[in-house]
Amino acid sequence: MQINATVIIINVIAILGISFSFFKNKQKSIMALKVALKGTLNMAPSIGIILVLVGLLLGFFKPELISKLLGNQTGLVGITLASIAGAILMIPSLVAFPLTASLVESGASISVAAAFITTLTMIGFVTLPIEIEELGRKLTFLRNGISFIIAVVIALIMGALL
Repeated sequence: MQINATVIIINVIAILGISFSFFKNKQKSIMALKVALKGTLNMAPSIGIILVLVGLLLGFFKPELISKLLGNQTGLVGITLASIAGAILMIPSLVAFPLTASLVESGASISVAAAFITTLTMIGFVTLPIEIEELGRKLTFLRNGISFIIAVVIALIMGALL
């Protein structure tokens, strides 16, 4: 198992932060750690779902197929497919980020990953009825349309930079 320098740095900062917190106020630090533990235990089922979903996805779709459908050679078509999928799906970020990382490791391009994540967080196809009720039809479609265009532009920029 290879340990990444970023992981080491993040853990050292976390340990220093917890140490400083205990030095300043032990009771509040213990309370904060209890809240963090409770949050971690609440996320455990979602993490399990992530592992199952990623395993199923990679089991059904071989890296060659993922690369063919979503790789660098797909260009705007791959970005559009990922943008539409991101706009339609209602996936929590906790699941979406590892899923997207697995797609990239299997051959999807950075542009496609950026398009998927960006539209997933910016566009709410599933929540359209609520948004229409609160903001009105015109503003809802305008916001989602502009968000879709911005997501594609972000994906193209990410692809060019990375």
